[in-house]
Amino acid sequence: MKLIRPFPVILFVLFSLFPRQANAQVLISLLLGDKLNTEKLEFGLVTGINRSYLSGIESAKGLNNFNLGFYFHIKMLESSYLSTGVLVKSNVGAQNMSVYSTGDDNIDEIFNNGELTKRISYFYVPVLWQQRLKARWLLEGGFQMGLRNKAKDIFEIDDGKGEATYEMDVGDLYTRFDAGIIGGIGYKLKTTPKSMSIGVNYYQGFTDIVKSGSNTVRNSSLYFYFKVPVGTGKEASVD
Repeated sequence: MKLIRPFPVILFVLFSLFPRQANAQVLISLLLGDKLNTEKLEFGLVTGINRSYLSGIESAKGLNNFNLGFYFHIKMLESSYLSTGVLVKSNVGAQNMSVYSTGDDNIDEIFNNGELTKRISYFYVPVLWQQRLKARWLLEGGFQMGLRNKAKDIFEIDDGKGEATYEMDVGDLYTRFDAGIIGGIGYKLKTTPKSMSIGVNYYQGFTDIVKSGSNTVRNSSLYFYFKVPVGTGKEASVD
């Protein structure tokens, strides 16, 4: 097995700050990268930030999140690829919403004038058709499916005298699955078929993620990503 390159090692050290479940999958990715890459298959890590939104909730504002996962690019035609993978750490939700009654008078009194943030964790699996132009530009589109892991409502207040935070597990309020369409544009940093790339994708969910209620609530998210192939070695450039 080839030695792990310094850059993925640095990424792994950074990722060690995040939950154990994500850590295990990232470690496996780093160790097996050279085995998973073939002539027609590119494997690597993807990370970045996303700005997520919840439609159907009054006053909800966008929420910034960190995401982490791995990807596969499967060569279908000369410049066409099937792009998929898993975001093992991926949050969506919204912030700056009005608080509601928790059923605890003491908690309600503290956060009466506070704000509410909804943070929902999913394992997202995108499946996209990727078209490469001039060996560097990437146009892609397809669909994305999500499996909810957990969800929490975060009550926050800063009244000038101090800050307070209270979290509630609200996973039972949301459906287990989410699905929608996703597409965007990217750019490869080198002309080699397997190289680092940056890009932006937009996801629009079609699923009403709330189990009950008069409003239909859907996820949407703008993803800014950075992809790093693992264990690819040196390759010739594409003219």
